[in-house]
Amino acid sequence: MNKHKQPANSNSKQASSRSDALVLFGVSGDLAHKMIFPALYRMVQSGELTVPVIGVASSDWTLDQLHRRVTDSLKVADVVVSKRTLRRLLSLLTYVKGDYRDAQTFVALQSALGSARGPAFYLAIPPALFATVIQGLGDAGLARGARVIVEKPFGRDLASARALNRVARSVFPEDDIFRIDHFLGKEAIMNILYFRFANSFLEPIWNRN
Repeated sequence: MNKHKQPANSNSKQASSRSDALVLFGVSGDLAHKMIFPALYRMVQSGELTVPVIGVASSDWTLDQLHRRVTDSLKVADVVVSKRTLRRLLSLLTYVKGDYRDAQTFVALQSALGSARGPAFYLAIPPALFATVIQGLGDAGLARGARVIVEKPFGRDLASARALNRVARSVFPEDDIFRIDHFLGKEAIMNILYFRFANSFLEPIWNRN
């Protein structure tokens, strides 16, 4: 049996609970700047995000530089910023610098997580590093009770997707692996109002009552 493999039902309680920390691998990257930071701001604004957010990247940044990166992201995305909400978001942030191939990076991450026991690991990194990071989490003992979120593409082809899937499932239970395509269904979402008003049979169902 693989040393990282968790029993299929080991996280049944965790599956229905909220994560107590968010770890964002690739926090210095383009996806975080364009998409993730504005989403985190809105989550803080709505009260959905109150847990620590730990950014991990190889960039030689200070925490202040990460704060400036987040602020710039919101400006570029034309987000109407409340100073109070921005302060709350920035107060949640911690930064861990390190090479994803270095075991010491995961030791530093474990220290930054503190008492968190059910973190969500978001992999906004190049696909070639997915398996490396997942394996690193397993080797460091950070996968137990946690979830992992993987951005597309999940492999280059069928064979590489299956290989990555084997790595992911050797470290995390299937129920705790989330494969995300942030553009999947985008066209349908953008046209949802048209769809609703163009189909009169939906009117009695799709309303605020």
